[in-house]
Amino acid sequence: MPNIRSSADLRNGYNEISTFCHTYDEPVFITKNGKGDLAVMSIEAYESLVGRFELYDLIKDGLSDVEKGNTRPFSEAMASIRERRRK
Repeated sequence: MPNIRSSADLRNGYNEISTFCHTYDEPVFITKNGKGDLAVMSIEAYESLVGRFELYDLIKDGLSDVEKGNTRPFSEAMASIRERRRK
């Protein structure tokens, strides 16, 4: 169940909202005049979320390469990596 708080709660109860975000690692939704306005989360939760998006993009790129046939055998790729490390 989402945690929904008013903008007044954010102003008057910042420490409680901060503690919640760090304890439960999920956002608190802030309303303004009864309508959704902000989502507040800990920096750790934000960085984790952004990291997942970046990972999904890399996976999508890899799957696109496979579809296009832009691949090579594993042994060839490893040999290339080993060669670059020797330089």
